[in-house]
Amino acid sequence: MDNFQIETAQNISITQNVAGVGERILAYLIDGLIMLAYIIVAVMLMGGLDANQGQEWLFMSVVMLPLLLYFLLWESLWNGQSPGKAALDLRVVNLDGSRPAFSNFLVRWLLRIVDITLTSGSVAVVTILMNGKGQRLGDLAAGTTVISERVRTGLDKTLLVNVPEDYRPVYPQVTMLSDRDLQEIKEIYKNSLQNSNYRVIGRLSKKVSDLLQVTPEEKPVQFIKTVLKDYTYYTQQ
Repeated sequence: MDNFQIETAQNISITQNVAGVGERILAYLIDGLIMLAYIIVAVMLMGGLDANQGQEWLFMSVVMLPLLLYFLLWESLWNGQSPGKAALDLRVVNLDGSRPAFSNFLVRWLLRIVDITLTSGSVAVVTILMNGKGQRLGDLAAGTTVISERVRTGLDKTLLVNVPEDYRPVYPQVTMLSDRDLQEIKEIYKNSLQNSNYRVIGRLSKKVSDLLQVTPEEKPVQFIKTVLKDYTYYTQQ
């Protein structure tokens, strides 16, 4: 899954989690099943009516209109989501993360004919893969994208430890370390502490202090704990 960072008018950086092509296709299939079920019900209702050819045409025109406007109506009235998108926690938003206007949804809907209908979705897939911001042609024209709101727990989440709000870091040198370094340090520290293997923690403390070029005054256990807290503090800034 790609992501990109945008800057709001308030100078706040937000990372947008772009919906993957597979997620978007699956959401489209879910919407397709809903539309198919709607068509089946409509045909059954029409079969039960005793109407002439002109009345049948009028009935089908009225019934099929919601299908034509399906995505435009759902996304504009349901805050950027269709049932398929909602099922997968996807949402249409502007590139700055704000809610699109009706005109944005209208442009996306109009270009759906080129993106998906006439080309069986091939243009949309290629454009999304090449764009990097999850945009098909309709999104490019409308200034929108489709993001995933599903919470994903990554490596950065496993690194974090509880830090009090008034915490003051001790070793700013921890910013020299990578996520991989901290992951290894945390795993060794945690396993050694559980097994009461303080000799390993002592060697770990010596290696980390040499790497950071600091001389800790705390005992090894407290020093490693401080390093983990400091890294979390700076990561969250």
